[in-house]
Amino acid sequence: MRRWILIPDHVHVVGTATRAAIISDQRITGLSADVIAELVAEVGPLWHERHQTRLESRPRKRAVGAGAKHQLVFVDRLLATLVHLRHGATHDVLACWFGVDRSTITRAIGEVRPLLATRGCTIATGIRLRSLAEVIDHLGASGHTGIIDGTEIRVRRPAAGRKDREKFISGKNKQNAVKAMVLTDVDGRLLFCSPAQPASCADTSRASARPAAKDRNSPAPSGPRSRTSELRSGASM
Repeated sequence: MRRWILIPDHVHVVGTATRAAIISDQRITGLSADVIAELVAEVGPLWHERHQTRLESRPRKRAVGAGAKHQLVFVDRLLATLVHLRHGATHDVLACWFGVDRSTITRAIGEVRPLLATRGCTIATGIRLRSLAEVIDHLGASGHTGIIDGTEIRVRRPAAGRKDREKFISGKNKQNAVKAMVLTDVDGRLLFCSPAQPASCADTSRASARPAAKDRNSPAPSGPRSRTSELRSGASM
């Protein structure tokens, strides 16, 4: 059954044809149109609630709702975030694509990503995983194998004077980057992705520093397979 997404008239949106292309081609976001519609229905109200709470929680000279309107509706904020997570597209590129300023994309992604993380990942009917600990527990209970690896995304060089500026330099690529730990099953289905952090830390150190790894007293992977390690039955990290 086709689902429709209603958009207010007073806000700026990316062209209808462009949005339709993003939603219809699963290669762009990695998600089907039905899944995107479910995300809009589930996460959209949470975003609006948080936004309204933020507006009402601070002293105001004008009534809530006065002033400039959002340049991007929630569905476009969600699509921008999904494209960024899927392909690592820079905020500058997304800003050009959606016809807004880079700061708007940065703010949109910063607001939507935590909501997606809270929602979790549905891997089967009635099974939704929200944390690394839940993923490892699921692998242990099901006897399945998980594969964990670090992935780097190149970023702008941090501003001069920033204390941790050198931590963004990757020892592997010698470029400024951030790194995230990604956990998949043997079929390549994503189960967990950690928050991005400066890329100077080695994959094994990042994996062993995760709370779930410490809780299970598992040693960090070593040897020739240190870059890509396996989680079998949730017993190793």
